Amino acid sequence: MFRNPFSDGELARRFAAVREAMAAGAIDTAVFSAPESVFYLTGLDHWGYFAPHHLIVPQTGEMVLVTRAMERVTIANQVRNARFSGHSDSVTAASHLARELGPLAGARIGLEAQTSGLTFAAGRELAAALGADRWADVSDLTAGLRQVKSAEEQMLMRAAARASDAGTAAAIAAIGDGAPEAEVAAECTAAMIRAGSNPPGFGPFLRPGERIAEEHTTWGDGRYRAGGRVMLELAGCVCRYHAPMGRLIHLGHIRDEDAAMAEVAKRAFGAALAGLRPGRRAREVYADWQAVVDAAGMPHYRRHHCGYLVGIGFPPSWTGGNTVTGLRHDSDLELREGMCFHLLSWFTETGRGDFFVSNTALLGPGGPELLTTAPMGPTVV
Repeated sequence: MFRNPFSDGELARRFAAVREAMAAGAIDTAVFSAPESVFYLTGLDHWGYFAPHHLIVPQTGEMVLVTRAMERVTIANQVRNARFSGHSDSVTAASHLARELGPLAGARIGLEAQTSGLTFAAGRELAAALGADRWADVSDLTAGLRQVKSAEEQMLMRAAARASDAGTAAAIAAIGDGAPEAEVAAECTAAMIRAGSNPPGFGPFLRPGERIAEEHTTWGDGRYRAGGRVMLELAGCVCRYHAPMGRLIHLGHIRDEDAAMAEVAKRAFGAALAGLRPGRRAREVYADWQAVVDAAGMPHYRRHHCGYLVGIGFPPSWTGGNTVTGLRHDSDLELREGMCFHLLSWFTETGRGDFFVSNTALLGPGGPELLTTAPMGPTVV
C-alpha cells in the first residue's frame, strides 16, 4: 500500500520550522511550488508534479494545496495536514492561486522564485493579479531546512542505500563480454526495485568507457566488450530519499594507469570522508580532497566539487531540485550533524588514467558513516 511516510509529529516539526523561518524573514504567507518543498511539508508523492502544485503556508491557519482538481483522490489519500483547492484544466494554476491569495491584501508573500515549479508565465500572471511589490524570494527556505535529516529521514536514507547496493551488485554481475547495455540496465533497475526502491529522480547512469566523461548520459543499444570499462552511477530511492553511489567496472583486466589512479581516487575519497565533521566548511572538505590530488602530482586537476548534499529528489534530479549544494572550493556551507552527502572521487581525462568511486555518507554523532557499502574496487569482471 502506498502511504504518506511521515508521522504527524515529523510533519508538525517541519511546519513549525517553516513558520519560524518565515517570521524571521517577515513573511506573512509563503507559497511553495517546488515538488521537494510540497513533499517535505505534506508527504505528497505522485507523478502529478508535472503540473503546477502550489502550497500556501500562512503564519496562522491551515495550509492550502492548489493543483488540478483531478488529483483530489490522491491528495485525500496522502495529505492530512492541508486543505485541497483544486482547479479545472480550463483555468491556470496561477489564476486559481491568485484567487486563494486574494483575501491577503497587504500581506508580504514569499515565493520560490528559483524553482521550475513556478514558471515565468505563472509569475507574470500572479504579478498582474496581485502586484509584485509585496513579494519576497523564499527559494532557500525549505532547502535549508532539508539539509539536516531527522531520525525518520535517516531511516529512509538507509533503506535507499540498501537498494543502491543491490542495484550495484546486480549491474556488476550482469556486466561481461558481449553483454547488451540495456540488459545490464534492466538487471540493475530490477534489483533496486526488488530491494525496495521507487523510481529515482534520474538514472541509473550506465555507459561504456568511451563515454566515461559524459556525466549525465546512460545506456545505449551497444554491447560491452572485454578490455573495456563501464561507468556505473545510480541511486536507490525510497519515499523520494536518494542514496547515490558510483563505480568504474573493468572487463577482463585493468590498465596499469587506471590501477594507479584508483589508489589516488580512494585516498582522496578517504580524505574527504574523514573531513566531514560538524562545524567545518564545505571548502575545507574540498581542500582535503584536493590535497591528495596535488600530492599525487596533479595540481592542475580540479573538479567543480567532491560531493553534494542529497535527500529528497523528484525527476529529473536526485539533487533536491534544479541546483546542487556542493562541497566546492569556494563554499562556506557549514557542516552539521544529520547532513547526507554524495561523496565523489572522480578522475577522467587526467592523461594518467581514469577511476571513479562515490558513496552516500551520513554525518552522524560519531562522525561520518558510509551508507552505501559495495566494495570500492578496482572491480574486474
